[in-house]
This record gives sequence, structure tokens and C-alpha cells, in this order.
Amino acid sequence: MKRRQFINTLGAAWLGAGVWPLSASAARSLRQAHVVIVGAGFAGATAAKYLRMWSQYQLSVTLIEQNAQFVSCPTSNLVLGGSVPLSAITRSYDNLIRKHGVTVRQETVLAVDPDRKQVRTAAGPVSYDYLIMAPGISFDYSQLPMTQTDAAKARVPHAWKAGPQTQALARQLQHMRKGGVFAITVPPLPYRCPPGPYERACQVAWYLKQHNPTGKVLVLDANPGITSKRALFERNWAEQYAGLIDYQPGSELSAIDVDTGTVKTVFDTWKTDVLNVIAPQAAGRLALDTGLSNEEGRWCDVDFVTYESRKAPGIHLLGDSVDSGLPKSAHIANSQAKVCASSMIARLAGAQPDPLPVFANTCYSYVDDTSAMHVANVYRYDPEKMDMVSAQGGGLSAHPSEKEGADARSWAKNIWSDTLD
Repeated sequence: MKRRQFINTLGAAWLGAGVWPLSASAARSLRQAHVVIVGAGFAGATAAKYLRMWSQYQLSVTLIEQNAQFVSCPTSNLVLGGSVPLSAITRSYDNLIRKHGVTVRQETVLAVDPDRKQVRTAAGPVSYDYLIMAPGISFDYSQLPMTQTDAAKARVPHAWKAGPQTQALARQLQHMRKGGVFAITVPPLPYRCPPGPYERACQVAWYLKQHNPTGKVLVLDANPGITSKRALFERNWAEQYAGLIDYQPGSELSAIDVDTGTVKTVFDTWKTDVLNVIAPQAAGRLALDTGLSNEEGRWCDVDFVTYESRKAPGIHLLGDSVDSGLPKSAHIANSQAKVCASSMIARLAGAQPDPLPVFANTCYSYVDDTSAMHVANVYRYDPEKMDMVSAQGGGLSAHPSEKEGADARSWAKNIWSDTLD
């Protein structure tokens, strides 16, 4: 199958995966159950939609999300480069409500009570039979406490959750002095979207090339080298952004002066004009506070056939909070949601879930306003390792191109539609 065909059928392979004729008792079992989903990103919104579709609209689903609209992290770096407005990557939850009958509540979840099977919000408790948590990531500021205050976050935005901070960082870039230094810090793996910081460096460099050609992009990477698409990024930087991007591997942060933009690493001290600190990451705070983290305390273990927490039966976890060897990406979150939805409906209907789930991941990175490159992988469940492992399939771009840029736009539109429409 050609790549474009694969992109355009993003969700098609799953459309029949969780659907089978429902007996009267199975339909009754589904009607009697109430699933609450916390978090309406790629994982939570997809799970809500497919639970309704695959249960033939028998299952009651409530989706709780603190934000009024969905803002896509994939392609959000283009907002920094100035080629895409934030409105172009912002979507409504209306179709989940109108087309699929999902109950969407814009509220902040304060806590989860697994014993009472309740989610607590400011408006009161919400009872559930099954809970899906998709809380995304939280930031670990334990080594950088000076960046935790509201003033520091305004001065040094992470923009790693697309939205107002993305726009704030874009404004800082636009107002940076001529010949200034825009610094990006990359946390140690694992973190959300492995190639994301390097795509961001490309977008900032592309903007500077057009508007501030004497400026510089400083990339302070805590990892020993570029963590994804390394050869492609290195070649692109040498060919397209020579002299614009200064890449410093093995540069773990040791101190930051927020007021002056001074950064200290284990090797050097850097003075910056715009500082984009992407802090080390962990599972979403709600998952950690609910006691769902594994022994390491950063991420959460699940059963990869059902995505049920290994700490709390009846609670399922999806997306970036999950501890696995897979990339923390939108495509992975979308796929996990479908595996979870299919297995939940199967069990409620008295059937067995798929014991060997398989799915793919595709990740595009833009190197300027029109050209992109990709990496794709296939993963399958290994029952002996009890983990998802790489399987045959996938591939890597030979080089960035405008054609792949068009493919990347198609991929984004399709996964937004598959998640929300």
C-alpha cells in the first residue's frame, strides 16, 4: 500500500474490529454500564468516539475535559514558524456530542476515588462503572524549581502542550532582538514526541532565516544525540540551516536564571534572549496522585491487551502516561484508544478481547513551512514479554520534501477527523 493510501485510511482498518452482532443480553449489559473518560486529547476523545460506535450506541460515555477546545500538538511547531495560525490546529468537540452522543463536560478533575468509583470535580462527583484516564504528561521541575512560578512560566514557556503558550513563545520569537539567541532545552528520554524539539529548532531557524538571519538557535540536549530521525535532521541542518543552529548534545541543565535568560549546563554557561525550557516529563499528575505509577514513580504500567492499570482494576490508562517502549505520540495514543475500546466492549458483551493487538505509528516532522519527513513503525503485542514490540514494517524518509509535507497535512487532517468526527 502506498504511503498516501495508508494515511487516508488511518482509521479504516479498525472500523469493523470491535463490531459484532449483539445479543439481547449483550446489548442490555452495554446499556447498563457507564464509562467515564478523563482527558479529551488524542487518546481520550478517540476512546469516547469508538466506544459509542462499536457498542452500536448502547454504551453511556461521559468525557470530562478542562479545555473548551481540542488543540493539536502535532503541527503546532508550525505556529512558531509563523506559517500556520493556532486556529488552524484547533477543533471543536461538537461532533462527539451531535454525531456520537458522547456527554462532554468541561470541568477540571480534582481527584479520583477508586473505592467509590467516582471522579471528583468542582461541580460534584461523577460515578462510573469503568474509568479511562488519559491525562497526558506532567512536568518534573524538581531539578529546576526556579521555573515553577507563574512569572517564570510566562518568561520561559514550555509550549509543550499546544495552546496559549505556543502563541506566547511565537511572540517572543517575533520580538527577539536582531542577532539574538533562541535556546531550546531537550529533556532526557522518555518525553512526549521524541522528534518534536528538533522539528521546533527547524521551525525557529526557518523563521530566523526569513526575518532575523543573524539570530541563532541553540539546542541544549540532555541526551547524547538527536533522539529521532538523527541523520535526517543532521543533514537538513547542515544543508538548510548552516550557521543558524548550534546543537549541543549531553547538555543537561544544572541552573537557570529566569530573569537574565542565563542557562548553566554540566559543561558551559549560555546567555539567551528567548528561552524555551522543555522540562523532564512524567505521567499526568492525576494518574500519579491516584497511585497508578509503577515502582519508578514516573509512568504507569498497563495490560497492553486491555489498557487496564496494573495497579487498579477497572481503571484504564491511555496515551503519554503509559510506560512502554513505544514513542509518546498522537498516533500511538489514537491506536491505544481503539484497542482499549474494542477490549472493553468485548468483555461487556461476554466476548474475549483481541489477544494480540497490532498497530502502527507514523510521525512527520516539518523542516520548513512546506517540506517534511517521516518515520513509521509497526508494533505488536508479545505475550511472553507482556509488552508491545517492534514488528516488520514501517520505514524512514530518504530526505524531506514538499510531497511529504502534503502527506503530513493529510495525516493531520485524517487523525483529527478520526479522533473527533
